[in-house]
Amino acid sequence: MNLPIYNPDFLSFLLESLLDGILIVGGDGKVCYGNGTVLRMLDIDKKELESYPFPSFIKDKKLKEFFLLDGEKREKEYNSNGSHLLLKYTPYEVDGDLLSHIFIIQDITAIKDSQSQLLEEKMSLDMIEDLLEYAYEGFALVDSEGKIVKWNYEELLGIKEEDAIGKPVSQVIENTRLDVVVKTGKKEIRHIQRIQGHDMVANRVPIIRGGKIIGAVGAVLFRDASDIREMAKELIELENKINEYKGEIERLQDSRYTFDSIITRNPKMEYLKKLGRTAAQSNSTVLILGESGTGKELFAQAIHKASYRKFGPFIPINCAAIPRELLESELFGYESGAFTGARRGGKTGKFELANGGTIFLDEIGDMPLEMQVKLLRVLEEKEFERVGGNQKIILDARIIAATNEKIEEAVEKGRFREDLYYRLNVISIDIPPLREREEDIPLIAEHLLEYLVEELNTEIKIIDNETMDILMKYHWPGNVRELRNVLERAINLSTQQIILPQHLPERLVKNKIYIEGKEKIFPLKDVVAEAEKEAIVNAITNTKGNKTLAAEYLGIHRTALYKKIEKYGLSL
Repeated sequence: MNLPIYNPDFLSFLLESLLDGILIVGGDGKVCYGNGTVLRMLDIDKKELESYPFPSFIKDKKLKEFFLLDGEKREKEYNSNGSHLLLKYTPYEVDGDLLSHIFIIQDITAIKDSQSQLLEEKMSLDMIEDLLEYAYEGFALVDSEGKIVKWNYEELLGIKEEDAIGKPVSQVIENTRLDVVVKTGKKEIRHIQRIQGHDMVANRVPIIRGGKIIGAVGAVLFRDASDIREMAKELIELENKINEYKGEIERLQDSRYTFDSIITRNPKMEYLKKLGRTAAQSNSTVLILGESGTGKELFAQAIHKASYRKFGPFIPINCAAIPRELLESELFGYESGAFTGARRGGKTGKFELANGGTIFLDEIGDMPLEMQVKLLRVLEEKEFERVGGNQKIILDARIIAATNEKIEEAVEKGRFREDLYYRLNVISIDIPPLREREEDIPLIAEHLLEYLVEELNTEIKIIDNETMDILMKYHWPGNVRELRNVLERAINLSTQQIILPQHLPERLVKNKIYIEGKEKIFPLKDVVAEAEKEAIVNAITNTKGNKTLAAEYLGIHRTALYKKIEKYGLSL
């Protein structure tokens, strides 16, 4: 029988009948042929195929990348909108001359779906087997006659699976009721079963298909009933730990301040409040500059409260107050056993706690260089790993950083990475010190006084004119924080409704302390304490708020300086 295989009409009929898409391009780069299947697969019109240059008629940019006429045979799988295509390219050569390019496109969606379904079923079976294997101390599976078909009691009872398969369960397991469950179809949960002298806790569940009992599974939950008491103890400890974490998160995300909390008449401060509100509408990183006590965290909280992340956590962290060897684990957390002394179960880091909200990196200028590198990588890649872990955690938090250092000088001297500085300094807010906005001192003092009276639950106080004059003329190295500290001290010392100059610290009244018009002689320990406070204030003032450098001048460790600041309530 002779078939008309060389008849063009017959060849066209064969190609059009194929379920695969066929596209033939001549050696000159022009389309010679495309069957109906390829037109449907590529979503193109026959007129486009004939009139448009190859491969401009292919709308999908990623798909178009495959259609290169480079003469290199290849194939690739392509997935789009739930459809899986297998793309094949074969150059057609005769005597070394490239005559045409043949593209074959196969729709393998059904094959992929079947493979995926089979894989899911296999994974489900594996999960069930793992569940039975590892979730219980031991288990036995019996058929409808109560005979063992699957066994995992070797470790518990010392009986191998090959010695148990096929035997009635009542002959193998002491005091079992699996044979009863098979007959009644009623499950038995957390039953005490005496096996080899131990009161074990077991579950027995019938397996029912089509309304018919086809078997049952029994599993030992606890080798000894006393284990339940241990578990209850662990659960109580876990609940306490959860409450501890919950309390820490609530404390850390306590952002009370808004832009209305920033009290000012100063034109620059009004501009900065407007800039802060604008910054809050984006997700860009903000760098807040200013001396210690100017209200950098207040600005950070206000930006958080004005942003779309306001319902998320606000997590502040002082980069200078944490020892450098602990800083990485504080920021990123750690896995159980990551290092000696690591908490069992690991610890969630501040970045992970801040997801969905804002993390405030205070004193960023004091961050060690090795941590600056890691922070930069996290900011660039938007992901991180816990210390000792290998699982990527996606970062979804707004970054606000702050420093009281002259950060540009730190960059020039190599103490702060230039690339990190530019990454943080997207929007910059430079808060002026209190001494440069003298008109704000009475306004802030009255506001703080009202707040402190309520907080301390004391009688209403007013500030004497002479006292206010002293406050106005003081240089305030500790800025607003120092003003708050001074007013709180004055409220506690004042026995009347008015705050007088003698209720102020010695450094404010320039060594003239008046109590009922006479100078008072203080105990030596108070004089020493006052001298220490003066030295600390002067050192931090002379170093422009750089506590690390101030500690060096004072001849003490930075940690000791922080302790003394806390001890004397300087809030610098």
